[in-house]
Amino acid sequence: MGDTLYDTDLLVIGGGPAGCAAVRTAAGVGMRSVLIEPDRLCRNLYRIPALDNVLGGHTSGPALADAVAAEIRGTDLCRVELGRYVSEIRAYEDRVTATLDSGARLTAPYAVVATGVGPLQPHDVDWITAPDGLTPSPLWQAEAAEGRTLLVLGGDRPIGTFLRAHPDTGIRLLVAYPAADAYKTEEIREDPRVTLVPVAHLTLVDDGAAEATGPDGVRRRLAADAVYLSLGSAPAAPAGDPVRGTDGYCAPADQHPRVLVAGDLRSARYQRIMTALGSGSEAALHAYYADRR
Repeated sequence: MGDTLYDTDLLVIGGGPAGCAAVRTAAGVGMRSVLIEPDRLCRNLYRIPALDNVLGGHTSGPALADAVAAEIRGTDLCRVELGRYVSEIRAYEDRVTATLDSGARLTAPYAVVATGVGPLQPHDVDWITAPDGLTPSPLWQAEAAEGRTLLVLGGDRPIGTFLRAHPDTGIRLLVAYPAADAYKTEEIREDPRVTLVPVAHLTLVDDGAAEATGPDGVRRRLAADAVYLSLGSAPAAPAGDPVRGTDGYCAPADQHPRVLVAGDLRSARYQRIMTALGSGSEAALHAYYADRR
């Protein structure tokens, strides 16, 4: 191990709360790190309009995200690679290698994988038929412009968050959902901006039109200005050696000793900001003490 050439002490893949906590904790014990994030730091926090369960006095996701990003930018021992994603992770006896989309490879004794979850797409569910290549954006990215009509696929609970974030906007949501999502629609059922459309199957024609077949077999055409997703999330582990369970998540105990999983990628049961922060810090300390053994 002493002859191995490393690019850094710790690779951190994913710039959400878990990944950011990992690099801050690593720096606190003198470890260098490289943080790789394809988008912006803490990107998902920017879609949470109100917070009431995190430390630090932050009352909105954007405020917390801005504070975390500022701390990362001020962390001297961390190099941030924004706009890059890891296409493959390989773990060996003495190192972990991450291949970037650019083809470059980075090597370290350990890697923290904190890539979290991404939105399910129409091809991931059996009740939607969609044209090849049609990948709508999640609802939180929608512009809540006056007079727009949006077709929302799925009844997952972020719809309520979206409506609360835009209380005075006259936007209209056509929410097409399967029977399994019926219980999730209770909080939006009375909102006058919402039209609930229970379906047995939905065929997307394009980014704005669909043919819906109801549970009673009756067909209707849905027309909207755009289509957005509220289908739920799926684990977004990089290709390579991370070990996925049957549910797609990467349990920390199942991984190679040099691959440390943190944040939402661990399990659907612990997807909270505070648990992500704690798990990222713990992963960095695990690498620190394991290296000294």
